[in-house]
Amino acid sequence: MAIDTGNLEQMLTELRAASAVAQGKSPTAAPAAGGADFGQALKAAIDQVNAAQQQARQIQNEFVVGNENVNLQDVMINLQKASLSFQQMVQVRNKLVTAYQDVMNMPV
Repeated sequence: MAIDTGNLEQMLTELRAASAVAQGKSPTAAPAAGGADFGQALKAAIDQVNAAQQQARQIQNEFVVGNENVNLQDVMINLQKASLSFQQMVQVRNKLVTAYQDVMNMPV
């Protein structure tokens, strides 16, 4: 389960443009008009990660109780997908926090 990073890339572009304006430089790319709401994009990404984790947990529980339709390979694959999507979300969060800190540390 992959996280759609298209909206996040757009938001990072907007942050870079705002940073350039704050430094008195001309932004290289203007922010897209009518862009996605940051809160909605972040919530959608978190919801995708949550859904992947819940699905992995459900399949794991079915395997534990002995459901014959669930095999170990499916359980392991779903657990790894959930783990990777969570790690990706953490990395995106780290990049956003770094960008925020860079903007906040700019001299006025």
